[in-house]
Amino acid sequence: MERFFLYDDVEDTKTRFVSFTGKTLRYDLAIMQSTRFFGKVLVLDMQFGRFAIIGPDDLDEPGYLEHVFNKTEQEAEDLREYLTELLG
Repeated sequence: MERFFLYDDVEDTKTRFVSFTGKTLRYDLAIMQSTRFFGKVLVLDMQFGRFAIIGPDDLDEPGYLEHVFNKTEQEAEDLREYLTELLG
């Protein structure tokens, strides 16, 4: 079968595995840094199988973390606090 590739690149990435407890949940994250994301990081929630490419500007968007990670406002606030420290 013939395929038309838009790209097929291999890149070394830096991955950080973090586990912490918030006020209501435990968070198990993999955070990947790559030049492909234009300064943002790929955040994978390993417990719930959700991920997003996030930068500091995304943390300021109301309801963004709640939506992409399917969290309540309080749960997302714990995640937002950690990511703000990480990306700040």
